[in-house]
Amino acid sequence: MSARLDYNAIDPQGTRALAGLSQHVGDSSLEASLIDLVNVRVSQLNGCAYCIRLHTEEAVERGESHRRLHLLRVWPEGPFTERERAALAWVDAITLVSQAPVSDEVYARARAQFSDADLVALTHAAIAMNAWNRLGIAFRKPDPALAG
Repeated sequence: MSARLDYNAIDPQGTRALAGLSQHVGDSSLEASLIDLVNVRVSQLNGCAYCIRLHTEEAVERGESHRRLHLLRVWPEGPFTERERAALAWVDAITLVSQAPVSDEVYARARAQFSDADLVALTHAAIAMNAWNRLGIAFRKPDPALAG
């Protein structure tokens, strides 16, 4: 599969704006480990190989276990905290919103675990990762680490 075009070369301002949202999320009070799980999970749902590889490696570098990352695909059955489960349910619902609305149950679960500010930051994390995935998938962002 070959790249279609280099979106960053064509519109670096747009890429910087999206990077700014990602940085804003990183500067929030959300745990870096939770943001890592969100980035990998959203990328799994969207099927973005580049982002799955990149964010899995980043998570491992920051101390996430391979075991938990392998089980992220089936997170309701995996070794995750209730806060992580609530976050994953929330970002799954946001990512798959075209298939069903975000339910009151998923919202209540997230509200039980997150402050107002953290829930907004978590939502921004999902929005940012979905946007990066859509750029990578639409324009077939090449990943030299996956070549060969």
